[in-house]
Amino acid sequence: MTDERIVATPHGEARIVAHRARRPVATLALGHGAGAGIETGDLTALAARLPKQDINVFLIEQPWRRAGKKVASAPKVLDESWVAIIGQLRIRTPLVLGGRSAGARVACRTATGLGASGVLALSFPLHPPGKPEKSRVDELRSTGLPTLVVQGERDPFGAPDEFPPLTEMAVVPDADHSFKVPKRAELTQTEAYELLIEAVFEWISREISG
Repeated sequence: MTDERIVATPHGEARIVAHRARRPVATLALGHGAGAGIETGDLTALAARLPKQDINVFLIEQPWRRAGKKVASAPKVLDESWVAIIGQLRIRTPLVLGGRSAGARVACRTATGLGASGVLALSFPLHPPGKPEKSRVDELRSTGLPTLVVQGERDPFGAPDEFPPLTEMAVVPDADHSFKVPKRAELTQTEAYELLIEAVFEWISREISG
């Protein structure tokens, strides 16, 4: 079952698109990145599949995106909007906060304060492309919660081997920052998304829903 609603935040209206399971054992709230909205392939793939495996998926559209702006808001504004949105969710299950790229950073920064049970970081931007010295690893480490990073093998914002050794990670072979794979790759695009979905499902089953 899918439904959506518009909610108020201190920085304008946001949108929640809820993909609900019949008998949910966990809920995953996902924010989008700075370059696209909730229609990206990885987010829609998770929203299409996980509810069939008893996991709610709520896709969260930030106010800047809903307002039609092309440039994302400052991190402080993103965080304040996210906190307001998550505070209006109606759930009775353990909550995983997550997102792709900038949305993953927001989830990391706010998860502990919002009482989340875990964090899912899709394409975490460990550093700006070509600038590994500007690491954001402290954001990733700050949650103190079970955290899964799903990273493309060719992500210019941070290749898998650049992450700290103890980071729990699933790697999508040949994939870039958007989890897109070239035609020459061993995995098709569909198979790449399947790998991502299975990694997230296995982790939530093991770490969150028991």
